[in-house]
Amino acid sequence: MPFDALPELVASSAATDGVRIPPDVTVPLTPRVRALIDTPEMRRLTRVSQLGLVSLVYPGAVHSRFEHSLGVYRLAIEFLARLRRDPVFFAVIDQSDAAAFVVAALLHDIGHWAFCHPLEDMGLAELPKHETLSAHVLAHGAPARVLRDDWQLDPDRVAALIGGTATDPAGVLLHSLLSGPIDVDKMDYLARDSLHAGVPYGRHFDQERLLASLCVDGDGCSLAITDKGRTAAELMVFARYVMFSEVYWHHAVRAATAMLQRAVWTVRDRIDPETLTRTDDRAFIAWIGDVTVGTEAAPLVDGLFGDRRLLCKRVASFDAVNHPSIHRALAGKTYAESTSIAALLADRLSSRLGTSVAAVTLLIDAPPAEREVEFKLQVRQGSRTAPGPRWKSLAELSPVVRSLAREQFDDLVKRVRIFAPAPVADAIATLEDGILPDLESAIAASRSSQTTPPAHTT
Repeated sequence: MPFDALPELVASSAATDGVRIPPDVTVPLTPRVRALIDTPEMRRLTRVSQLGLVSLVYPGAVHSRFEHSLGVYRLAIEFLARLRRDPVFFAVIDQSDAAAFVVAALLHDIGHWAFCHPLEDMGLAELPKHETLSAHVLAHGAPARVLRDDWQLDPDRVAALIGGTATDPAGVLLHSLLSGPIDVDKMDYLARDSLHAGVPYGRHFDQERLLASLCVDGDGCSLAITDKGRTAAELMVFARYVMFSEVYWHHAVRAATAMLQRAVWTVRDRIDPETLTRTDDRAFIAWIGDVTVGTEAAPLVDGLFGDRRLLCKRVASFDAVNHPSIHRALAGKTYAESTSIAALLADRLSSRLGTSVAAVTLLIDAPPAEREVEFKLQVRQGSRTAPGPRWKSLAELSPVVRSLAREQFDDLVKRVRIFAPAPVADAIATLEDGILPDLESAIAASRSSQTTPPAHTT
């Protein structure tokens, strides 16, 4: 059955039941959508903040994963409304596929738990990825019954669209709408996070123009844009770059992130993944407060969630342009390697300062290896029906995208930072040559310990 008869698509163009969310938009709700958002698993997302620790720097950024999920669902309907005019998309996607897509958009964050992104970045074996948890919830939680009874959908199909494991043409194409250079998730969170943080950066791209330019690429397996949307796509690249630079990776946000990661690392042997991955914000804060009592990490937790905000201060910052060797040595390190180097650095600073510097007070914030802004997006030049429409990548057409996604973001925004509590940071600031000699020595010692063969024993 053609997907343009999808009830949610019909409801979006009629004066029907809905719920209002910022910024002044109505999300259309059908009875079967209401049944999903009223499940306990979705209600938990009302108590999980979208941006977590960012609210310590931007107080308005306290919106929930639930609000974001509604926004992504609304955009999924907008994507379908545009793409039903694309003959390739309309030929591949039927009503069941379209229903699975809007459900996947609504439920894409259902496996999220409190503060999970910074903790997932640590790569702890004790903590599964939220995508794995999403598949488990869809298979065994309350949404599974609603999907089968009210939507006539297989929960595994929805999980495959979210996780990108679908291999059929429709599944591959729909996943690119959920997770790709331009997708329903990014398009919502950029504007929504910008709105609640009180900054303009994530809202300065032409969403309407971008939506109007959506099409399917030349291979028929991925979302693309027409040339009319190229400038809007460039602006979206810039919006992501600035949001990472000024909000997501603001130096104080990264300080808070490093503090939380070190606290969790300190008590990692007390992690119960079954309990922790079902937490909301309040339950997580209660847990981390309880398990760190009497440990070296207690002051870090109190600085984050106690009566007074006491964030660690930035001691030093190293980008790939001005300090390439330091950046190369620390970026992409495992969390265990970073803490080992921090301990070696603490020993050296203790000697130079003549006072004890505890290893837990020195935090190395090294950026992950993944690139966050790169846009592998195809642009169609000319109409699909014109003889030989040309396809080029956005990066090929746009020096702006090439510069922002590669040189500017990877080399300058993704800095390695060292943080410490204010008294330690102030003491380090008195050193004539700063922290650099000690850091270089600690990195060299770490390399030596990894390459030195064990002593022969009898």
